[in-house]
Amino acid sequence: MVASVTTSSDDGREGAGGDKPAGKPASPDFMPSPPVAAAAVMVMLAFGVFLGSATNQLAQSAGMHSILVEVSPPSAPEPPAERPATAPVAELEPEPPPPPATPSLPVAPIPLAEPAPKAPPPPTLPAELPEEEVLPPVKHVFLIVLAENSFEEAFGETAPAPYLAQTLREKGELIPNYYAVTQGDLANQIALLSGQGPTPETVSECPAYADLAPGTLSPEGQVEGSGCIYPGSTMTLPGQLAERKLRAKAYVEGLVEACVHEDGRRNPFVYFRSLLDAPDCAKDDVSLDRLSIDLETASRTPELSYIVPNPCRNGEPPCAEGQLTGPLAAEEFLQRIVPAIEASPAYGEGGLIAITSTQAPQTGVEADTSACCISPAYPNLPPSPAAEPSSGPVKAAGGGGKVGLLLISPFVEPASSEEAGYFNHYSLLLTIEELFGLEKLGYANEPALVPFGETVFNTGDDQSLDG
Repeated sequence: MVASVTTSSDDGREGAGGDKPAGKPASPDFMPSPPVAAAAVMVMLAFGVFLGSATNQLAQSAGMHSILVEVSPPSAPEPPAERPATAPVAELEPEPPPPPATPSLPVAPIPLAEPAPKAPPPPTLPAELPEEEVLPPVKHVFLIVLAENSFEEAFGETAPAPYLAQTLREKGELIPNYYAVTQGDLANQIALLSGQGPTPETVSECPAYADLAPGTLSPEGQVEGSGCIYPGSTMTLPGQLAERKLRAKAYVEGLVEACVHEDGRRNPFVYFRSLLDAPDCAKDDVSLDRLSIDLETASRTPELSYIVPNPCRNGEPPCAEGQLTGPLAAEEFLQRIVPAIEASPAYGEGGLIAITSTQAPQTGVEADTSACCISPAYPNLPPSPAAEPSSGPVKAAGGGGKVGLLLISPFVEPASSEEAGYFNHYSLLLTIEELFGLEKLGYANEPALVPFGETVFNTGDDQSLDG
């Protein structure tokens, strides 16, 4: 679009549009069509911002100064070209519809590699780990079993036997809270050697020497039935030692014939078929006189020596009128046996002497049927009368009373005492089994029982515990 600008002034000269009255702006030759006028208005509006103020000033300074804008009309659009008459118009085939969009499978996100787990920090160990109790390297146990004596009779302040209560007491360690486990001398000795509970016959000192029948074994390892002689399947401490190529001997004062029931209440070995029928029974069930010979060398001394005095010296009622009784009757026996053991090579290389009584008196004014540590319901005895509940380890009934235990050994402090612990015959069996690495028999396997520990073996000598 071409625009021409014609100006006129009031000096009288004519513009391009012909004569015009003086002082009037010239008019265009033609009147534009409405579309052209509209286009012109739009152009003028576009320039209005820039020319408005200048035109106003120019008009004021030049008098009648006119600005004419000539806008050429838009050219007409060209008509579309005609199709040749001879060329038939081909019908266009409709375009095929676009193929259906193939559904895109979801793309699984690529998992990011997880960082490797951090190694756990090393466990923090306590500054000092608790040390396990280690039993001393005892190689020979000498178990001296007296008859019916209470703790006060044997070890009390008014005890009548000074050698046992004072001289030997100064040599070793006293365990005052030590109890028999049932009634009857024989029944307690059987418990010491096997962990078996009593039968009516063993409580009565076995008036008839007969096999125990039916002899079935309970889940607790107890032989059930009535009688005295336990079947060959019943395990014993001497039998356990024999399986380990170790030895146990019974040294019975006054024994006339080995492996024969004479005064069997003092010789528990003859109440087990497994010991009576063993090939070495005659070598292991011997008279007390044999002890001095075996003590000459450590190799000849058995690992377990079970030592009992004769009925006149074991604290039972006197053999004859006027003879000594109780612990005082055993004084001469102990004065001869204990020093001989202490002087032996076997004791020097790791010996332990244990002196106790089978039970406390069960009749009379000083009768004591108290029990400690465990109070099993013995399957071969009728239930005991219900006793008063006890808050401590000692029960008023169900046992053989308080008898005490004296230990003499390089592994215990002389003139010492273990006042805090509570033990019984099953505890002693358990301790001997632990010393020799044997399995626990019968009631020695009760979880409530504990063997003697470092409070009993109290020398504090590390060399004695190395083993």
